[in-house]
Amino acid sequence: MKAKIKVTLKTGVLDPQGKAIEGALGSLGFDGVNGVRQGKYFEIELAETDRAKAEAQVKAMCEKLIANTVIENYAIELG
Repeated sequence: MKAKIKVTLKTGVLDPQGKAIEGALGSLGFDGVNGVRQGKYFEIELAETDRAKAEAQVKAMCEKLIANTVIENYAIELG
C-alpha cells in the first residue's frame, strides 16, 4: 500500500521560504502572485495491507517524525 503525505505550515505561522519564492516569481515577471506557502510531500510504500492499520501507522509516523505538529498540519492519502 502507498501512503501519500502532504505537510503544510499551519495558518498564522510565518513562511520565509514561501515569501522568498513569491518575491522570486515577481522578479521573473509573474505578476499578481501573492500568499505563496511552501510545504513537503512524502510517498511511503507500506507492507501493511489492512487499511485501518496502515492509516494508524502513517499517522504515528507523522506525529513522531514527519510533521512538526506544533507548526505543521498533515494530510494522509492511502492508495
